[in-house]
Amino acid sequence: MQFSTKTTALSNTPTSCLVLGVFINGNLPDATAEIDKACGKSISKILKAGDISGKIKESVLIQQPQAIKAKRILLVGLGKKTGLSLKKYTEVLRYTALQLNRYSLEDCVLGFPGLDVEKTDSERLAIQTAKVFTNAEYRYSETLSKARPALKLKRVSLAVSTKQRSRAKKGLDTGAAIALGMNEARNLGNLPGNFCTPTYLAEQAKKLATKNKLLKTKVLSEAQMKRLGMHSLLSVGHGSDEPSALIIMEYKGSTAATKPQVLVGKGITFDTGGISLKPGAAMDEMKFDMCGAASVFGTMHALCALKPKINVIGIVAAAENMPSARATKPGDVVTSMSGQTIEILNTDAEGRLVLCDALTYAKRFKPKTVIDIATLTGACVATFGNVVSGLLSNDDELADSLYQCGLDALDPAWRLPLWDEYQKMLHSNFADMANIGGRYGGTITAACFLSRFTEDFKWAHLDIAGTAWNQGEQKGATGRPVPLLMEYLLRG
Repeated sequence: MQFSTKTTALSNTPTSCLVLGVFINGNLPDATAEIDKACGKSISKILKAGDISGKIKESVLIQQPQAIKAKRILLVGLGKKTGLSLKKYTEVLRYTALQLNRYSLEDCVLGFPGLDVEKTDSERLAIQTAKVFTNAEYRYSETLSKARPALKLKRVSLAVSTKQRSRAKKGLDTGAAIALGMNEARNLGNLPGNFCTPTYLAEQAKKLATKNKLLKTKVLSEAQMKRLGMHSLLSVGHGSDEPSALIIMEYKGSTAATKPQVLVGKGITFDTGGISLKPGAAMDEMKFDMCGAASVFGTMHALCALKPKINVIGIVAAAENMPSARATKPGDVVTSMSGQTIEILNTDAEGRLVLCDALTYAKRFKPKTVIDIATLTGACVATFGNVVSGLLSNDDELADSLYQCGLDALDPAWRLPLWDEYQKMLHSNFADMANIGGRYGGTITAACFLSRFTEDFKWAHLDIAGTAWNQGEQKGATGRPVPLLMEYLLRG
């Protein structure tokens, strides 16, 4: 998708389709009123006839309008004139993309200059525009015999004032990069477990590094991890024929003296639960259990596209959790890289077992902050559904920043307490800790477990079990929380 800005008068702008907004009760934004006047009040006549009321998810296509250079006008509803939020504006954009594809149009101009969106500047509007239209391009095709029809729209221009042009251009570039990362994350998440293995993820990381000079990739084998004492991570893959891997991607956009931000992703490429076997219903969705890792990959893709002057390290702990005669058993005790011992009471609580060693490994980079991302607990889904991600942290400033970044990026997370009272639920008579904390507070006790490996740095945990993929007819990975992560990283 190609994005650009337009500062010429809309009536003199040639395009296959000019997209204009209409408020409820026939109120017209300035740009729409300008075109209405140029076209002999044709828009006013359509409104008077009741062909469009201005509600969101309504539209009318006007063919061959008079006195302007656009071949068509697509009128879209904007809802109420007051209280137009960024969230509602994004909904309008998604609907617009669908309608433009319906009419097989290859280019358009979005005629929304001066539109008053609450607490939003031209750069943020441009970010959302590029995100929405780039996301609309995504088609999963890897395991289909016939590819789905591609989005016909190829070029999107955003009408802005001369004063807004610079910030809008920056926003379009940023939004396109973020959405590229989201689409990469979606594709990795959507791949079946017999395609997307730990080895496959390692290969993709190496391939990304060969294409980008600012990125360096290293992959630790099982033998190397064993020498480092990563017996917790390795225990998860014991039952699988697929070797586990620790993947390290280093994006170096700044000087070596600049402390890096570290992202750690859970990469369980398929999760049967191991000996603590999951029920068969919906187990196919456990290919999505590597969406934390996918979000790290997506973020690295976005960074390589945008090339900000920051240092970021992406670590992916990749393994396949399978039952076999070699598999870890409930009651087994393993020693983590940190030296702490863990009694594995439930082999289906495996994400924290791979993450704890990856978090210990992250310490060597002397990070500014560390954020882990994981489809970790069903308890998080029960609490938040698919609306917000769970957020827990050992640092209030980091937690507050991630919370605000999530709101601004429309990729929200909500903080839960990480209090000492929950730590006692991880008590074990046979090891330093158990890997589960009982029936209640599962999202919190999982984070409490991870917190025991993060005492030497500022750390936050994002539980994306409810937000990483959609179920039902629209089943598929969402690409979240790449927007939240990029918002945070770009703020430095």
